[in-house]
Amino acid sequence: MFRHDLLVIGSGPAGQRAAIQAAKLGKSAAIIEGRGIVGGVTVHTGTIPSKTLREAVLYLTGWTQRGLYGQSYRLKQHLTMDDLMQRLEITIRNEVGVIEHQLTRNGVHLIKGWGSFLDPHRVQVATPEGQALEYIGEKILIATGTSPLRPSSVPFDDATVIDSDGILKLKKIPRSMTVIGAGVIGIEYASIFSAMDVEVTVVDGRTQMLEFLDREIVDELAHELRSRGVTLRLGEKVASIENNGSRATILLESGKRFNTELVMYAAGRIGSVKGLNLENAGLKADDRGRIKVNGNYTTDMPHIYAAGDVIGFPSLASTSMEQGRVAACHAFGKAAPSVPEYFPFGIYSIPEISMVGATEQDLTGMNVPYEVGTALFRETARGQILRLEDGMLKLLFGLEDRRLLGVHIIGEGATELVHIGQAVMALGGTLDYLVNTVFNYPTLAETYKIAALDAWNRMPD
Repeated sequence: MFRHDLLVIGSGPAGQRAAIQAAKLGKSAAIIEGRGIVGGVTVHTGTIPSKTLREAVLYLTGWTQRGLYGQSYRLKQHLTMDDLMQRLEITIRNEVGVIEHQLTRNGVHLIKGWGSFLDPHRVQVATPEGQALEYIGEKILIATGTSPLRPSSVPFDDATVIDSDGILKLKKIPRSMTVIGAGVIGIEYASIFSAMDVEVTVVDGRTQMLEFLDREIVDELAHELRSRGVTLRLGEKVASIENNGSRATILLESGKRFNTELVMYAAGRIGSVKGLNLENAGLKADDRGRIKVNGNYTTDMPHIYAAGDVIGFPSLASTSMEQGRVAACHAFGKAAPSVPEYFPFGIYSIPEISMVGATEQDLTGMNVPYEVGTALFRETARGQILRLEDGMLKLLFGLEDRRLLGVHIIGEGATELVHIGQAVMALGGTLDYLVNTVFNYPTLAETYKIAALDAWNRMPD
């Protein structure tokens, strides 16, 4: 039997940061990882793979250069999945190496095997060699992440009908693809495959995609996708999917029927708690596998914590890292601020989208008076150099105190540019700061000043 101050189940972003934080506080920390290799969903099937595939597609299709050389420009005329997988394998291998080095350097012990609770303090690990080892944790963190939802009504075969993890196992790039689910994962993959000239259809029962985003930004994205031939069937529910082996037939409740070479079901994820035997620890998860926690990420058992996607919203790698760190600090009596109020969302679609703060619909719903300032990327010198035809920055300012309340970006480098607005918001910055500050020229960051001036011109005296 082995004993540790902190026992972490799962080696994704939350688990990594929690274990390293505990080690830096002088505690013995260990991570239990069933895959046998660190990184969790983020590295192996989620964030890193999808973003790496996106970059590979942008490069190999010549997408970012078409504004200069025309829509017919291609770096490689006939893309294959092998072309994409080569870059992915290199990226994952290097990222795993970085994580392993960080854990080793901080003295975090890696336990390979699947963990399950025996009681609130004891965890049994089934090792790849067939052993059953017992570990005791003074404190325990559950950071097992999520997995794709696979309803029994969907005829998955991991070839013609797949979930989002199945993208990485494709043998060839399909000629047509239907994505069921217009959430972040669905829209990211729909836009990535459409950039490879795949005929893409998106189906979702909701009338709006990406409902948490500002409506104007979503409208821009929808316009861009439709201009590339993507069919958006929103407000439509799937009645049935018939898997015919080499293709699938989709029947919608409205009576519409169409064929597709590949179906990707991306309508939800579920917490990876199966096999944990949470009941032995005095815990339970809801019907979506999520574990309830308080503001310090403590579960109903005071010494057991949970962090990352397994606790639900916002289910971002970035916030999961902070949740794990905060949980470890609380576990060992180290004061730590909670996860910041203003954290950014990044959607790695083509085009890229990012936001922080309130949307127009949020402010309207709260009866907060505001003014809007916008700037188009093509209006900047940097935008002309890059030949950007699309892209915009939208800022929301409070009318009463002139504070920056929301930042919304679509286009090149959106997930990088958003951090300027995030910093201004976190420090209580106002319209006047952005109007009076100086940005490098030529840069896309100049759009902050342009948008601020646009709002300033609209402000009442």
